[in-house]
Amino acid sequence: MSEEQQAQPQLALERIYCKDISFEVPGAQVFTKEWQPELNINLSSSAEKVDPNHFEVALKVVVEAQNAGETAFIVDVTQAGIFLVDNVEEERLPYILGAYCPNILFPFLREAVNDLVTKGSFPQLLLTPINFDAEFEANMLRAQAAAESQA
Repeated sequence: MSEEQQAQPQLALERIYCKDISFEVPGAQVFTKEWQPELNINLSSSAEKVDPNHFEVALKVVVEAQNAGETAFIVDVTQAGIFLVDNVEEERLPYILGAYCPNILFPFLREAVNDLVTKGSFPQLLLTPINFDAEFEANMLRAQAAAESQA
């Protein structure tokens, strides 16, 4: 086997898991009022090198639902995955960790949030799909513009 064949890039999801889950209903009075929620949704991602060939990528969402001026519920979920990343060009790594991996994790995060909310006896909450590729590109352009403005 040639050296070129041995150095094929590898990218694989090896494990997916809920890293952190929290669901809170501060007061039962929320169930006695008409349901007209206002949602505040915060989503973030992070990546951490576990060993030379593995990264943990985590996608976190915090959803706070306000109803009639009171907090109805707060759901906080961090969905994580262990990804094998081997022989990948260094310049591709930010995209893989910042867009490709979150795209894989998002459906699992979405399902976990919906399950918690419905088990809390609230109406279904399906997070809107996110185009992580477009978000990654927009973040890179913002970073580039900020760097140019400082130069």
